[in-house]
Order: sequence, then C-alpha cells, then structure tokens
Amino acid sequence: MPQSNSSDKVVAIYAGSFDPVTNGHLDIIQRAAGLFAELVVGVGQNPQKQPLFSADERIALIAPHVAKLRNVRVEAYSGLTVDFVKHMNARVIVRGIRDVADFAGEQQQANLNRVIGHVETVFFIANETHMVTSSTFIRQIFELGGGDRETIGRLVPPNVARALSKRLGGRARRAEDLE
Repeated sequence: MPQSNSSDKVVAIYAGSFDPVTNGHLDIIQRAAGLFAELVVGVGQNPQKQPLFSADERIALIAPHVAKLRNVRVEAYSGLTVDFVKHMNARVIVRGIRDVADFAGEQQQANLNRVIGHVETVFFIANETHMVTSSTFIRQIFELGGGDRETIGRLVPPNVARALSKRLGGRARRAEDLE
C-alpha cells in the first residue's frame, strides 16, 4: 500500500446526482471542505434515474452555496466515479450516510471503488436534522403538492425550492410561498 506524505494535499470528490441539491448535501460539503485541501463536488448522472434538472442546472443550484468556500469547486462528469476521481487527481471519495440501509449500499460501493480504482472512501454521518432528507423524497413531495415553505425550507435552500416549484409547475405550491 502506498505511503501517504503528510505534506500531500488531499483532493476529495463528493460525487452524486444532486437532483436536486439538499440541505443535507450542503452540510456534507461544508464539513468535508474543512477536512480536505480541495473538494470537488462531482455532479454525475445516475443511470437508474431520469434527471429533473440538467447537469448545468444542478451546478447552478449548488454554486451560490459553495462560492465562499475557496477550496471547493463544482464540476459535471459522466461515467464511472472512480474514473472522475483519477481525472481530478483525487485520492478520496466523500459519501454521506443517513442510516444503516445507506451504509450497507455505500460500504459495498466503497469496497468496489477500492478494488477497481484504488481510492478510499470517507463517510460522513448525516446531521440528525438531515437524516430524512433525500432528493428523491423531495421531488415526490413537490410532485404531490406538498412543496409549502415550511416543509421544503427544512430540506432544501430557497433557490432550489424556487427551481422545483418552477419546474414542477401546477403540481407544486406557488413559488412565492417559498421565498
């Protein structure tokens, strides 16, 4: 196993679809930014899901929340995350864990990434206020008309709530209610 030099600047990748980005994602970004020399938020495509927002739109929704974090940047990628990690000269993948079910899947993926990509994974346990936050659930809440300010304000930042309301049209509450 290669030895790490303590003077090495560790670049980490926080990869996900971020469709949409949630307060839970932003919490992980802020926490990881404090631990790594550089954090690249990799906006990828989940082949098992049809995206609501394009990669460029997802980057635009994340950008204002990382603008003050000097060591964080956001980039889109396609293909395998381990290939993106190599392309970015990174050594670590950052993943968030909400519960035991998340851990089971993430542990398997981390082991696979170590075998095929020689990259380590660092897990961040979700803040208890974000343990129920899921992009999929947030989309479903909006699609079923539950996108009121109080409910959604705990799950996503205002710019994302407005984008969801605009994208989902009449199925969600008015965008003015989300300001």
